[in-house]
Amino acid sequence: MPDAALLNQVRQLAERASTEAEQYSGTLASAKAFIVEHFGQNGLLAAYVVIGVIILLVVAKLAKTALSTVKYLVIPAFALALLAMYLVGWSFYTALPVTVTACALLLLFKG
Repeated sequence: MPDAALLNQVRQLAERASTEAEQYSGTLASAKAFIVEHFGQNGLLAAYVVIGVIILLVVAKLAKTALSTVKYLVIPAFALALLAMYLVGWSFYTALPVTVTACALLLLFKG
């Protein structure tokens, strides 16, 4: 069982977060009132946890996508542009759009 002081602190944090959020949108206040009316304070805490987890999942997916883009698109495109610059004699800025397009198409068809 959680300690009463810990539960009280969680409730205070939830109240403070909800008052900050209510400043930006009036619909959050009505949603909070609906949840408290139908599910009580525990339902409100559960809703906060669910929203927090969803936000963390979205941020994690965005970070993973950004890092994959850098790893599989940006770095190979720069490396190919450098190779084209030294081997073919093209300008780096001329070769870069071609190599980015080639890497993007390769990733698109690779899946």
